[in-house]
Amino acid sequence: MARDGPYGRGFPGLALQVQEILKQDPFCGHLFCFRGRRSNHMKVIWHDGQGSCTFTKKLERGRFIWPTVEGGAVTISSAQLSYLLSGIDWRNPQQAWRPTSAG
Repeated sequence: MARDGPYGRGFPGLALQVQEILKQDPFCGHLFCFRGRRSNHMKVIWHDGQGSCTFTKKLERGRFIWPTVEGGAVTISSAQLSYLLSGIDWRNPQQAWRPTSAG
């Protein structure tokens, strides 16, 4: 996982960051997560061997609780990623706020 503003960056730009900054192979099949500066927006990139995938999520309320990053990247478990994507603090899991209506 890396911390950087993902706004306006698609798979090519984020994959370049993975390659140049993290010194990792963006096509290896791992998920790479990027958080926006306000911590309410996140992008996940993944290459499945056939093509590139980009997942974007913006929380309506609250922020993504990001692990402390040392050396530019940190590895998390699939359970921690699930909590993270659900807007749940993975350090102290509790259900996050949910909107009651659209608009």
